[in-house]
Amino acid sequence: MSFIPMRPDVPLGAPHERSDAAKNRERLLCAARELVDEFGAEALTMDALACKAKVGKGTVFRRFGSRAGLMMTLLSDSESEFQSGFMFGPPPLGPGAPPRERLVAFGEGRIYFILEHGDLWKAAGASTRNRFEVPATVLAHRHIEILLREAGVPDPWVMAMTLISALDPERIVNDVRLHGVSPKRLTQSWAELVSRLTQ
Repeated sequence: MSFIPMRPDVPLGAPHERSDAAKNRERLLCAARELVDEFGAEALTMDALACKAKVGKGTVFRRFGSRAGLMMTLLSDSESEFQSGFMFGPPPLGPGAPPRERLVAFGEGRIYFILEHGDLWKAAGASTRNRFEVPATVLAHRHIEILLREAGVPDPWVMAMTLISALDPERIVNDVRLHGVSPKRLTQSWAELVSRLTQ
């Protein structure tokens, strides 16, 4: 689960935990990151993590619920940082720039974020029953919708769905890795799409 800061004074990260629970959680996440770094996200299973962390498999399931939950937890810190940037950070990603500039900056930032965390995104998305309802996706859709409304675009809710589909993590990773599309081409295409939509 991604923890979404709703105000700038709300600390990022997981809700308050007992110190021993927090230490155990961090130990499991460190082991998970080591497995991903060494073997890739596809090799990170609940069994492999339990073995690496020297705990029972039930402990891993109690902590993360599922493999998708584990993947989303690994993404959480980076996701929260990105969310904080577009909600509270400096322009053009954050408040203070015109909506078109903010939309362009959001898409460019998201594309590079996805490419940096692509394997985890794919693994989390493949295991999530309704990936369009996870908090990070809901927040991104809402953010795009608000900017489209500010830009005077008709039917901003539906148009936000169209735009966010262009930022689908699995598609972006596939385009870059399988089809050799450069990240720069993707960001230029996003900027052109936003420009045409908001003229």
